[in-house]
Amino acid sequence: MLNESSTIAAISTAQGIGGIGVVRLSGKDALKIAKKICNIDLTPRKAYTCSFKDKKNTTLDQGIAIHFSSPASFTGEDIVELQGHGGNVVLNLILNACISHGAELAPPGEFTKRAFLNNKIDLSQAESVADLINASTEAAAKSAVNSLRGVFSNKINSLLKNLIELRVFVEACLDFPEEDINFINEGNVNKK
Repeated sequence: MLNESSTIAAISTAQGIGGIGVVRLSGKDALKIAKKICNIDLTPRKAYTCSFKDKKNTTLDQGIAIHFSSPASFTGEDIVELQGHGGNVVLNLILNACISHGAELAPPGEFTKRAFLNNKIDLSQAESVADLINASTEAAAKSAVNSLRGVFSNKINSLLKNLIELRVFVEACLDFPEEDINFINEGNVNKK
């Protein structure tokens, strides 16, 4: 059973053949595992070209490694992206090297789940990741991106704030009907 303290790894690009494929690591040991595979020290947010090697020191591929340090990453944990060539065999070799060094295979959605659990995104934003991935039209993709950026959540939070202010005003008017209560909302003063 996977727990939130495990370092996870997964192929983050779609199945199939392409010019570039990404294996992503996330968790407290992500940097340590990446160092074993790349044999270099990674500075956050800098791209390094390197060879990806397995435990037998066999070169699996050459590519780019990038470290995103905690908490300034998508998941809020240390993340390392190993960007190699996009063949299924090559990416699986790199993924297996990550697992052989202690990472656990991430189930679908685990990176987004950790971002949610670490308060990097809210539930609406987490759901919008799947919406964006599965978007079949330009309008659906744009809507999902706006939701991922927090547009929907911000509107809901604004409505919630206004409802709470209204409730407080109504309760104050009911509890103290003889008082002349001022209600301030966004610079406007309303009197009972």
